[in-house]
Amino acid sequence: MACSHYTTFSSSPLGISNNHNTKNNNKHPITITNKPFLFLLPSSPLLTNTLISSESKRRRNSELNGRNGYFRNLIKCQNQRSRGNSISSIAVATTDSTVTETGTDEDKIIKEEENSPVVLPTNDSSENLLRIRHTCAHVMAMAVQKLFPDAKVTIGPWIESGFYYDFDMEPLTDKDLKKIKKEMDRIISRNLPLVREEISREEAEKRIQAINEPYKMEILDGIKEDPITIYHIGNEWWDLCAGPHVESTGKINKKALELESIAGAYWRGDENKQMLQRIYGTAWESEDQLKAYRHFKEEAKRRDHRRIGQDLDLFSIQDDAGGGLVFWHPKGAIVRHIIEDAWKRMHIQHGYDLLYTPHVAKADLWQISGHLDFYKENMYDQMKIEEELYQLRPMNCPYHILIYKRKLHSYRDFPIRVAELGTVYRYELSGALHGLFRVRGFTQDDAHIFCLEDQIKDEIRGVLDLTEEILLQFGFNKYEVNLSTRPEKSVGGDDIWEKATTALRDALDDKGWDYQTDEGGGAFYGPKIDLKIEDALGRKWQCSTVQVDFNLPQRFDITYVDSNSEKKRPIMIHRAVLGSLERFFGVLIEHYAGDFPLWLSPIQARMLPVTDTQLDYCNEVTSRLKASGIRAEISHGERLPKLIRNAEKQKIPLMAVVGPKEVETQSVTVRSRFSGELGTMTIEEFISKIKLGIENRISL
Repeated sequence: MACSHYTTFSSSPLGISNNHNTKNNNKHPITITNKPFLFLLPSSPLLTNTLISSESKRRRNSELNGRNGYFRNLIKCQNQRSRGNSISSIAVATTDSTVTETGTDEDKIIKEEENSPVVLPTNDSSENLLRIRHTCAHVMAMAVQKLFPDAKVTIGPWIESGFYYDFDMEPLTDKDLKKIKKEMDRIISRNLPLVREEISREEAEKRIQAINEPYKMEILDGIKEDPITIYHIGNEWWDLCAGPHVESTGKINKKALELESIAGAYWRGDENKQMLQRIYGTAWESEDQLKAYRHFKEEAKRRDHRRIGQDLDLFSIQDDAGGGLVFWHPKGAIVRHIIEDAWKRMHIQHGYDLLYTPHVAKADLWQISGHLDFYKENMYDQMKIEEELYQLRPMNCPYHILIYKRKLHSYRDFPIRVAELGTVYRYELSGALHGLFRVRGFTQDDAHIFCLEDQIKDEIRGVLDLTEEILLQFGFNKYEVNLSTRPEKSVGGDDIWEKATTALRDALDDKGWDYQTDEGGGAFYGPKIDLKIEDALGRKWQCSTVQVDFNLPQRFDITYVDSNSEKKRPIMIHRAVLGSLERFFGVLIEHYAGDFPLWLSPIQARMLPVTDTQLDYCNEVTSRLKASGIRAEISHGERLPKLIRNAEKQKIPLMAVVGPKEVETQSVTVRSRFSGELGTMTIEEFISKIKLGIENRISL
C-alpha cells in the first residue's frame, strides 16, 4: 500500500547490462488525429499521408485483366508506404477509405476540426497526467479492498502508459475487473478529496498495525526519510505515499480510464516470495486520448514480432527445447547473416579485431570477475567436468581480458579494440520471457577497448560514430541518449572518475547529440552512456551502451608498460551497439512490421509462373538472379491470383509474373509491394534495377 516514490530497484552490477528489458520510455507526447483517427508520432519532422490499414483489409480479391494486367485491380486498397534509409515516423489509420475534398467551406472547416491532432502526453510532458495516473492507482486499491476486504495491498506506481497495483489475494478474473472498474467509477463520482498528512514513524507503525497490513510495514522499514507522508482518499482509505496526486477523485475522467489486464508478480520480484495479483490500468486526460491510445495498441499488436515471426516463418521458440531459447529459421537466419556481415565489415573498418571465444569456462574465472558474488542469480548452475566446476558464460568480458593478458603490452600498443558476436546465457524466470525481447540465450554484439586515460575521449567518440553508422544502416536515426555519472558506492579514485566522466561528456558534446545526465546513475565500476533507438511507432528501445570500467582491470590485474618502463593499469571500455542480435531483430520486425526493405528482405524476388509450362524458364531466371547475388525463389502449383496473394501475405518485395509472352520475349512482368506495377522488362533490366535498389538501400 505504498506508491512508487518508496520503491527502489537495483541494476546489474557487472559488465554490459542485459539489454532485454522491454520497458521503453517515451519522453515526448504522441500526436494523434481524431477521424479517421490517424495517430502521429511526437518526433516526426514531417508526417506524410501514409495510411496503414489493418492486415485483414489490406488485400481484396480480383480477377486478371489481360496479359499486361496481371496485377491490375488485384489490390484496390494497396497501402502507400514510405521507405528509404530510415523510417522515423509513421501515421496509422483505422480506415483505408479515401478522403475527398468536397462540400462547402464550412464543411471543410468542420472536417479539419474533426481531423485535428490529439496529443497523447507522457508522464514527463504532463504533470497533470502523472497525478491522474498516480491517483487512479490509489482509487483502484481502495476499490479492490472495498470489494475484497481480505486483500492486502503492496505497491501501486504510475508507469509509462498508466498504472498498476499489486495485491496479495485470491486470483482475479476479467469479470472481477469489471466490478472493480464500476467501484472506481463510484469513488470518482463522489469527488472525494486527496489529503496529504505528515506523521512520525512511530505513528505510522501504529496505524499500519491497526489495519494489519504486513507489506506496508515492510515498505515503511525501507523508507529512510522522516517524517512519513501518507495520502487519504476522503476519510475512508489511506496509503503510504509522497505524492503527487490530483486534488480530488472528481478530477479523474471516468471515460478516460480503463483496467487492462491481470498478471502474476512476485513480491519484490523474488520468486521465493509471495505471488501477488497485479492489475494494470491506463488513464488519460480525455476520452479522445484513451481512444487514440487504444488505436496505438492495435497498431503495436499488428506489429508484434512474435506473430509476424510465426507468419513469415522467421524464428520460433520450441517448448521441447525449453523457454527463452531461439531457433532461427532459414529466412530469419538470412536476415541475421546480413546483420552480422554488416556488423563485422564496419567493425573491421573501424579498427577492431574480431574474436571467437568459448561458451563455457571454469567457475574460478567467474569468481575472479565477481560475477559469482554479484550476478549469480542470473547464471545457470555449474557443471562438474573431471572434478572441476565449469560455468556457462553470462558475459563475454572475462574472455576478452584473458586474450589481453596473453602477453605483455606496451603503451605504444594502445588503443586495442576487440569485438565478438558472443552468445551468452542468463537465467530468466519463465514468466519474464517475452519473444525475442527477453530470452535465456542470446548473442551480444560485444566489444572491449583497452586504452590510456588520455585516449578515452577519442575512443568514446569513435564508438558513437560507429554506433550511428550501424544504426543508420538499419533505418534508425532518432535516439534518446543518457549520460550516467558516479553513484554513491563505487570503485576507483576521484581523479579517474572525473577524467572518465569528462571524456564521455566531451565526446557527446563533440558529436553534437542532445543528452540527459543521470547524476549518480552510473555503474559502480564506471560512468556510462546509454542510447535508446526510436522505432516507427515512436517507441524507444534500449540497445546501445558504452561503459568505462575501473573494476575488471583491477580484479584481473591487467597492466601495460608505460614510457618510463613502469607497469600501469589500462582503461577498459565495454560497448555494445545492437545490444543483442535477438532483441535487435525483434525491434527490426516491429519497426518495419515485417515489411523489410528490399536490401534486408530474406526473399527479394519471387517468380510466379502462370502455369507449370513456364516453370523451366522461371528456374532459368531464378538461377540468373541468384548468380547475381539476389535472393530469389519460385512459387507455383496454384492459380496465379492465389500465388500473388500468398506473396503479398509473405511480404515479398518483388513479384515477377511469367506467362507465354514473357517466355517468348525473354522478359518478366514485375510488381513491387511498395510501388505497384513496374511493367514488363528484360531479365538484365530486372537484375540491374534490383542491384541498384540494394546498393542504394531503396525499394523499387
